[in-house]
Amino acid sequence: MRKGNGATLLKKVLTWLAIAFVVFYVIQRPEDAAGIVRSAGGALSDAAGSLSAFVESLV
Repeated sequence: MRKGNGATLLKKVLTWLAIAFVVFYVIQRPEDAAGIVRSAGGALSDAAGSLSAFVESLV
């Protein structure tokens, strides 16, 4: 029998629940899910541009 603590088990259960929720959301509302991905991509792009400008200002 494997020994493990409750925190590890809880983390695994919460991870699988989060994955299941994301899959359910994508299946139920694909347009909304695509919009969230687009927004996240835009935010990452803006952050990368800001980081690039910061590094250029140091040089």
